[in-house]
Amino acid sequence: MKLQPDQSDAPTITGYGPGWVGVGPEKITHNVVIGSHGERFEWAGSFEALAPEHFAQLAQLQVEVVIFGSGARIRFPQPAWLAPLAQRRIGIETMDTPAACRTYNILAQEGRQVAVALLLDTVS
Repeated sequence: MKLQPDQSDAPTITGYGPGWVGVGPEKITHNVVIGSHGERFEWAGSFEALAPEHFAQLAQLQVEVVIFGSGARIRFPQPAWLAPLAQRRIGIETMDTPAACRTYNILAQEGRQVAVALLLDTVS
């Protein structure tokens, strides 16, 4: 029986907290998209600033599912904004950012084609 996890080349989220997420040894303090194939780019400024083009951008990724981390609490995007993802048969799951980080790690380590779009709540 194998008791050790498989090795993966996917970027791993190594920590998170209010206003930041760790990827490997790096601490990121802006909203970010991280893909299991190494994609990484800055994303929407805030939940209130989300617009259709942010989700169209996610639809361009070569993934089977996008995990949307909406911040400290679950907030859902406008359903019409998800149309580009549906047209490309890309699933989207919305959850709070800590749960999104954990879910992304699990799916990426399984070898799934996944991306996580994270909104990081800033510390006031």
